[in-house]
Amino acid sequence: MLIKEKLLQHWIGNFYGYGSWQAKHWFVAYEEGGGDVPQEVADKINYFNAIHKDNTPTLCDIRGLYKKVNFQLSGPRADWFTNLYDYRFGDNAVLHGTWKNLIAFVHGYQNKALPDLLTYQQSALTSVTLKSEALLRLYPLPAHNHAWYYSWLDMPGMPYLKSRMDYQDHVYPDRIDGILRNIKEHQPKVVLMYGMNNIDRLKKSVKEFYPGTQFKMIKAIPRQIPQLHCADLPDTVLLITTQRAALRHNRVETGFDWKEVGKLVASF
Repeated sequence: MLIKEKLLQHWIGNFYGYGSWQAKHWFVAYEEGGGDVPQEVADKINYFNAIHKDNTPTLCDIRGLYKKVNFQLSGPRADWFTNLYDYRFGDNAVLHGTWKNLIAFVHGYQNKALPDLLTYQQSALTSVTLKSEALLRLYPLPAHNHAWYYSWLDMPGMPYLKSRMDYQDHVYPDRIDGILRNIKEHQPKVVLMYGMNNIDRLKKSVKEFYPGTQFKMIKAIPRQIPQLHCADLPDTVLLITTQRAALRHNRVETGFDWKEVGKLVASF
């Protein structure tokens, strides 16, 4: 079997995303992308287990991991890439539809002019040495929005994988606790949790971890600002939104000006 149970358990328990805990700007996506091909999942968890053996919440070097994941997509440019590193960070890299908006957010927050987005993606995004951004995942398994590919796995020690809901209910308490504990320890300036569909549960968890925390809501402005649930934590601004930092189905009306969102947050 390509995917080994022990290694998958280690990934679920300890993989929290990419970058550095010392970064000042954290972005928390709902889940790790991909997962359509078992080999991709195996490539990721095998690399992670080889590099990160401690049983602690860990951020990974995305460039190192992507070099170990074979490129699976088809299309006219498929021959340009042999792995995900080539696809996102190599000489012919393709700009990521979400990452470009996260880059814009950071530069708006810092009141800086936008760089060349692709060049920044290739050279600086989530760099473990520059420590500007961290890309975290609330749920660790690589998964597609409309499908669940883990129910077929024969893993007696992981019965919760039979359904997406069981998996999320099983891992959520430890995941949100790990994220909040690291926020408290490392005190990033801003944490943006985007694409979330469990807003009430997240807010409840934050209030339990930080007693007395109050959320305020920023109303959405179409094509400019998404609706935001905001909380002032000690030394950190926390933002939660259901909106993804990317266009839906490439429709312009579903997007926002993420540089302006960054500027707005900096004014709080």
